[in-house]
Amino acid sequence: MVVGSVAYSAGMTLAEERAIIGALSPSRAGDFMTCPLLYRFRVIDQLPERPSPAAVRGTLVHAVLERLYDLPAEARTTAAAQDLLEPQWERLLTEEPEYAGLFETDEERAQWLAQARTMVERYFTLEDPRLLEPAEREMYVETVLESGLLLRGYIDRLDVAPTGEIRVVDYKTGTAPRRDFEAKALFQMKFYALALWRLNGTVPRMLQLMYLGNGEILRYTPDEADLRATERKVQALWEAIERSVRTKEWRHRPSRLCDWCDHQALCPEFGGTPPPVPDHRPGTSSRGRGRPRSATDEL
Repeated sequence: MVVGSVAYSAGMTLAEERAIIGALSPSRAGDFMTCPLLYRFRVIDQLPERPSPAAVRGTLVHAVLERLYDLPAEARTTAAAQDLLEPQWERLLTEEPEYAGLFETDEERAQWLAQARTMVERYFTLEDPRLLEPAEREMYVETVLESGLLLRGYIDRLDVAPTGEIRVVDYKTGTAPRRDFEAKALFQMKFYALALWRLNGTVPRMLQLMYLGNGEILRYTPDEADLRATERKVQALWEAIERSVRTKEWRHRPSRLCDWCDHQALCPEFGGTPPPVPDHRPGTSSRGRGRPRSATDEL
């Protein structure tokens, strides 16, 4: 789908003021669905987590693809994108000096960068950026549901066709999921589609996940019924979170993701004991403080 340069403001405001009862992003909703105790550690306890090479690589590749579109269309080549890798890595190191400790040897760092280069190169096998003019990149979006629940998040790329059709694009630096896990992968995209629909009344024409780990694309065409179902699911998730806040019961849910969890020492699954639950509700501020990358982007 070739898109034109269509005005589409990232600074969209809420249609009306409502009392906000809480805020939820796709990543935090995903945390609770994966493991309520993980949600508690991240949102309620706000425990620190070590940056992982996989998550930081995702941040680096996303930064390169975002800035690729700063170049004139004819200059958006594979070589130009590769030339952006080192400067963006240096920028990340300046902003987050702890990233320097990710690698024990120069060889590890070189191998990690080579993997990022491969992902950037693979992007060009999926689409031709010279034919695209994204309406938005790294677009912050938020909206408030009738219940007062604020939905927020960052969309990697928003394409708007000259006819007004919207395509929501998300880059993943992992591999495409098996068919029985596609619904979980699409939840994030439906979350964004719901937020956009509630903001401007238009259902996005297409949701597109681009997996740079193996060069596959997952596309989905939503409709209003899909988005209403997503809204009910999001609301039910928030009610479950509120119930856990009231009861102070945050159950752990073992899965393969436990292998990447920083909180094993505090988790009953590994013989640990969580600290007392702090007297704190999930934050309701209207904006986040930046864009975290989760290691689940690699799965």
